Amino acid sequence: MYRSKVIAGIEIGTSKVAVLLGEIVEGRSLNIIGMGQSSSKGVLKGDIIDFHDASDCAHAAILSAETQAGVKIDGVYLAVSGSDIDGFPSEASVNVTSPDRRVSQEDIDQVSGIAKGRELGDNRAVIHHLRRPYRLDNRLVEKPLNLEGDRLEASYWTVHGNGRKIGDAMHIINGFNLHVDDVILSALAVGSVVASEEEKKSGCLVIDIGRGSTDYAMYQHGRCMVAGSFPLGGDHVSNDLSIGLRMRLGQAESLKRRFGSSIVEHKDKSEKVWLNNDFEIGDRPIPLWSIEKIIELRMTEIFEVVQKKLGSYGRSERLPGGVILCGGGTDLKNTEQCAENVFGAPARLGDNGTMATGDLRKSQYSVALGLLKFGLQYQNKSNAEGGQEAGFLGKLKGLFQ
Repeated sequence: MYRSKVIAGIEIGTSKVAVLLGEIVEGRSLNIIGMGQSSSKGVLKGDIIDFHDASDCAHAAILSAETQAGVKIDGVYLAVSGSDIDGFPSEASVNVTSPDRRVSQEDIDQVSGIAKGRELGDNRAVIHHLRRPYRLDNRLVEKPLNLEGDRLEASYWTVHGNGRKIGDAMHIINGFNLHVDDVILSALAVGSVVASEEEKKSGCLVIDIGRGSTDYAMYQHGRCMVAGSFPLGGDHVSNDLSIGLRMRLGQAESLKRRFGSSIVEHKDKSEKVWLNNDFEIGDRPIPLWSIEKIIELRMTEIFEVVQKKLGSYGRSERLPGGVILCGGGTDLKNTEQCAENVFGAPARLGDNGTMATGDLRKSQYSVALGLLKFGLQYQNKSNAEGGQEAGFLGKLKGLFQ
């Protein structure tokens, strides 16, 4: 008989550690049975800089989730993000070898192997080979097997990261006597939850702005075409306010929460708000225009960095499905309008409603929910194929073949 399996989706972020537990029933359905969360220490811009502090925070969140659910975790799907994540396109083409010009599995395996064969530098590890649609005689095809043609092309977006840093994150989980089944790019986890299949087919962009980093994934034809991460996030907005308006970082955070807007709403430069709003010594008036202008400049820069990294995929005509915004950095007013100004495409805030209800609909749980979804997909694929080879960063690659 099939035994249910408890998997965990774990995100070790700059501001928080989030853990969600899911029970896979009969290999087909997923029930969310527990959650845990703790503040994060020892993580900067998505990278672990203090192993001990990061471990303590992660273990506290894991223990809280297990205690709430009353179960032990069988396997972990771990999110990765940060400054060392990068990607590049990998392409190849082969002639169809069959005399009847029908594409064989050997043709597909050959062109895929060549496209994924590029060697990486020292200490770099492949996280995902994200396959784009095949081309057969220059026409897009999803499944070329047995179709007639002469030239078969395969294209991948290869996501890679620093192997040692990924190993550090995995070692935190292993230190709690848990096994990491695989690691998933945070942007892909988010995209699997907040973007519909229709949006992915027509063309959409998912942007997750965290405290220390921003993750992005662009979809077209139902496939992820480009994905990555870079070290700019909500902390940079607060730091800009702190420096530009000469105040402590804590004061800048409070000011951002109270009056922050991603575009300038108040044009009157004489309109002011109080820094501490307590009228005590040290309190002083701050021009509201200055607050909004500083925030607008940084948020615009974040979106422009995404656009630059996407290249031609960041053009508005490629995004009829719009821009979907997630993460704590998007809580500011008018962030959708700021994104629309940069991309020239409609923008909306992401929602986890397709997978969850209540508090779990909040974007702070998008990554962990997406990890559980990938875990369920892997179980389904593994069961259907009678098992699959395990290994470091290996199991979920099959989902993108």
